[in-house]
Parts: sequence; C-alpha cells; structure tokens
Amino acid sequence: MIGAKQPWDDVISLDERETYALAGLGGAAGFGKRPALLVIDVQYRSVGNRPMPIRQAIKQYPTSCGEAGWHAIAYIAELVRLFREKKWPVIFPHVARKVGQDHGAFSAKIPGIMRIPSEGYEFVREVAPEPGELLLPKTQASAFFGTPLATYLIGACVDSLVVTGCTTSGCVRASVVDACALNFKSIVPSDAVYDRSPTSHAVNLFDIASKYADVMPTQAAIERLHALSDDQTEDQRT
Repeated sequence: MIGAKQPWDDVISLDERETYALAGLGGAAGFGKRPALLVIDVQYRSVGNRPMPIRQAIKQYPTSCGEAGWHAIAYIAELVRLFREKKWPVIFPHVARKVGQDHGAFSAKIPGIMRIPSEGYEFVREVAPEPGELLLPKTQASAFFGTPLATYLIGACVDSLVVTGCTTSGCVRASVVDACALNFKSIVPSDAVYDRSPTSHAVNLFDIASKYADVMPTQAAIERLHALSDDQTEDQRT
C-alpha cells in the first residue's frame, strides 16, 4: 500500500502505513473471471437533486453526501457503461423506502433516514437501472444482509465484484466485508464511492484495502476489466 499516492495518505500517517506493510496487510487480492458491478444506494437521497455543498444538501435530504456524491457519479457511469457493453451483470442494491416497522437499531442511530420523501428514493438518472437489471431493496447496510444477492451471484457464476456507491464507511464497507467473507474478490474504485465525511472516506478505504478488497482509481479498474475481457476473448478463440 506504500508507493503511488493513495486517498488515505494525508490521513493515515506514514508510520502507521509502514506498520501495516510490515505486518503483510494490504497485498493484492486479485480478481476473478466473471465480474458483476454493484451500484449501492445511488439515489437522490444520497446526493441531493443537484450538486451542492453538503451542509446545503442535507437541508434537502438529511442522508445526502452533497458534492462528493456527484463527483463519484461520473465515474460510476463509466463503469456502468462498460459492464453493459460487456454484458456483465449490473446490480442495484438500494435503500428501501422506510415504513413504520423499520424503526430499529439502525434508524435509532440515523433518525433522518425515516424522514426522506418518496422522491428521494428514486435512482439518480445518470446511473439509473435499465430494464432487466437486478434491483435489490435492502433494510440494512450490507447488500447481502436479508437479500438474495449471494444466491443470484452464484447462479450467474459471478466470482468477483466491482463495488461502487455509498457510503464508503457504511453500506460499501459492509457489503465488501460480507463479500470477502463469502469468498467473492472485490475491487473498490476509490473515486466511484463516496461519503459525507472525507476523513471517514479515506480511513475506510485504507481499512478496506488493508483487509478486504483491492482499492484503485476507476481508470485502473477499467484497465483491469478490459484485460479480463481480452483474456476471455482469447480463451474463446482457443
């Protein structure tokens, strides 16, 4: 994890990063042969209806990440286009609309989640699902908890995931941890995930890269995916 500039370099001290490296944390996990793309919670409730500073954005939706979300959407859109072009699965785990029985430990910690109007749950147009793509409403942070995601991935012979969306410290992290526990290899494009806190974003990317998934910019992820696609084409020829 020490070398090229990383999103966490200005937050995690060099001494700490060197300690992790000496312990052998942060090595490359690698990737599989059949990827799927997760677009997690990219709804207007997480970005607002237009780019704006976060303190302005949370006046519209308390769960908004503001401009950070809109910055990431451009990168998420690139990945969505690539996966559709390659006919690889694009999956949309998303926060289900909250109703009375959803009151619990999660909503107690984040009461604003219960005050989102219905339009906030709509998918952001730039990366909205197309007909036939899998929509997974969820009530907890992980895209796997209480959903048929693992069953779908196994049925589709998916062995690896590219995880995008929000928040880096919440639903993205929880989904990546569960994916690792289920032996799915993951890439987290660092500029295609977002959070309301830049510090939390950086620290969680560091932790994810240390233990659970490979973290890299979207462009590097796209290059890896193109290489995977080229390898598959060569395999088909032989």
